[in-house]
Amino acid sequence: MLESLGLGTDAVAVYRAILASPRFGVAELVTSLDWPVDRVRAALDELGRLSLVRPSWEKPGSLRPVSPELGLASLLARQEQDLLQRQQEIAASRIAVTRLISEHADLYPMRLVPEMEQLTGIDEIRSRIEEMAAACRTEMLAFAPRGAQSATTMEASKPLDQAVLDRGVQMRTVYVHGVYNDHESLHYARWLANSGAHVRTAPALSLRLIVYDRERALVPTDPDAETVGAVLMQGTGVVGALCELFEHVWEQSIPLGAERPRRGGGDLTGQEQAVVRLLADGLTDEVIARRLGVSVRTGRRITAELMARLSARSRFQAGVRAMELGLLGRPPTAEQEETGPL
Repeated sequence: MLESLGLGTDAVAVYRAILASPRFGVAELVTSLDWPVDRVRAALDELGRLSLVRPSWEKPGSLRPVSPELGLASLLARQEQDLLQRQQEIAASRIAVTRLISEHADLYPMRLVPEMEQLTGIDEIRSRIEEMAAACRTEMLAFAPRGAQSATTMEASKPLDQAVLDRGVQMRTVYVHGVYNDHESLHYARWLANSGAHVRTAPALSLRLIVYDRERALVPTDPDAETVGAVLMQGTGVVGALCELFEHVWEQSIPLGAERPRRGGGDLTGQEQAVVRLLADGLTDEVIARRLGVSVRTGRRITAELMARLSARSRFQAGVRAMELGLLGRPPTAEQEETGPL
């Protein structure tokens, strides 16, 4: 683990040796480690550059180890600062790319892109959804990212979903776990399942998505303002990538209504893992709540409880602590996820 702080393997070995025996000099380290003297000196030089050893006041010409509480904490803080700066650079780059795409669209409004169709406003979006649902022949895949679905959305979707299922089209939908907190949305999800659709839930979803026959995919232009506009995409490349994303989320999600035993040990639930990743991305409480499909108040409670569990004083530190403890591995399966609604 110390190698992740910028220490080479030899430097780690020498640092451990002099921590165990602070009065060891070069000769003693050569004997203890059974290394050539040049290798020991190179490791000591590296430790010196990282401020993990310092000259001894009692024995001029020899080195003394700096305690891990000071030396390693300083290295960790430096790594945290570098990571934070990198995250800020990525966020700035994302904004710049989005701005460039927007400017490009404004400069070339008549550019023909047969694989992409821009839809503006909820009326145009719903009209295209009706057309594609009617034309769907074999399979429909969907992400429903918000826990509480709007009444108008469910009212508009029900006859379309019913017609699709009546034609024998396979329908798979992933909701967020937050759907359990809204009675009407949960009722609709159960209606879908009872009508023949396959329905699962995931800890968090980043965008709304509908894929028709693995040929066309509909996504919002702004995941946080879904009714403003959408993009209808065609072509094997981009639609295939979205299908792979769906299958990955589907494999990690849990069947609607499945009994889920409580977690054990120090593991994080799928929802808590999602929160750590969202915090590491620098997202606000409001955006995190939307991704989880819960209220902002509930999202803040989940974040506060998670930070307390990780003994983290900041959101950034929560992500670092989770990585240090190895808690951000493969998302939990149905046998590992916590039981019941949020």
